[in-house]
Formats: sequence, C-alpha cells, structure tokens
Amino acid sequence: MDHVAEVASSFDERASQYDDSEMHHGVAQAVAEFVSLAGVNNVLDIATGTGLVLRELTKRQAGLHCAGVDISPGMLAVARRHLPDALLLQGAADCLPLADAAFDLVTIVTAMHLMSEPRSVFSEAARVLTTDGRLVLATFQLPPGRAPAQRPYRTNHRDFETPELIAAVAGPAGFQVIRSQLGQHGGDLCLLTELSLSAVHTFQGRPR
Repeated sequence: MDHVAEVASSFDERASQYDDSEMHHGVAQAVAEFVSLAGVNNVLDIATGTGLVLRELTKRQAGLHCAGVDISPGMLAVARRHLPDALLLQGAADCLPLADAAFDLVTIVTAMHLMSEPRSVFSEAARVLTTDGRLVLATFQLPPGRAPAQRPYRTNHRDFETPELIAAVAGPAGFQVIRSQLGQHGGDLCLLTELSLSAVHTFQGRPR
C-alpha cells in the first residue's frame, strides 16, 4: 500500500470519531479567529477532513462559497452532512481538481506533515489562489524530546515547526510568510502561519 492509500485508509477508520476530539475543534476555531475574511468570498480547505475549518469560517461570515478536498471518502461523508452547500471533492493535495485563481483564501490545517510532496502542495495552493489571496497553515510544533505520535504512515513535522522552515519549503512556489502565531490546544503546540504570493512571483506569472 502506498503512502496516500495508507493515509486515506487510516482516516476512513477514524472518520466517525474524528469530531470527538477537543483538540481538532480547538485548532479549527483558532484558525477561524486567526484569518482575515475581509474581501474573502471563495475559500478552499485542503485536506478538509470532516470540514471543521469550513464550518468555523461559515459561522464567522455568512455567504462564503466553500470548497474542500480530501483523500478520505469517509471523512468527506461526515463533512457533507455538516456542509450540504459546500463543494467537497475527493482528491490529492498535490493535484487539486480545481481551476486556476479560483480562491481568495486557502487553508491547510494539521495536514502538511502528511504530505509526501510538500513543494507540489504549495505549488497547487499558489495555482488556485487569486493574485492577492492568502494561504493559512496550522502545523504542529513538537516540544523538545517529544516524538511524533505513532501512525501507520510516515509523517514529517520537522519541516513545518517554525515560520522560517515553512518559508524555506513554500518559497519556491512564490510564497512569503506574513505573520504567525503559536498556541496550545490540549497537549499540542500549534503554529498558525499566514502566507501570500510575492509581488515578484505574481509579476513573473503563475505556476503551472
């Protein structure tokens, strides 16, 4: 079984209990409070899971056009029950089934550590963002000496623990870090990071 299939299978198994986690709800609420929704009409949540982030964003601002992509059909089934008006698609983060420049805001919440090709994920996020759109990440920061939780699939937390590390991975896709915020949810430290496409990148043209 390849990495994507392993992740999808694991989250299918967890789908019915995923929303029971206070940490998951806490991070989704923190993201919704962190982002600016001024001028935002179209939102994409990559690796949306059960749609917790989209649910929180729609509480903050009525009339948002929401889309979510996830590789787990089980998680999407839960999301569809809560977000009947959203566009929810099964697909991979590094090959989004969506049009260019379609979204004002893209979020990727507690999922970058799962991505086997993170640079491709950032390139796809850049492709579907409008020129002045924003990307918001929520990534885990492991305390010193603490090992990642044991999962049946490989993970990579280390490349996303600080704004500087995120900038190094996202930079080739044209992103620059604007701001960040560190918070604690249960026993987990979570870094929120907002990124935009640089003026130079926009001038030179969008990635394809």
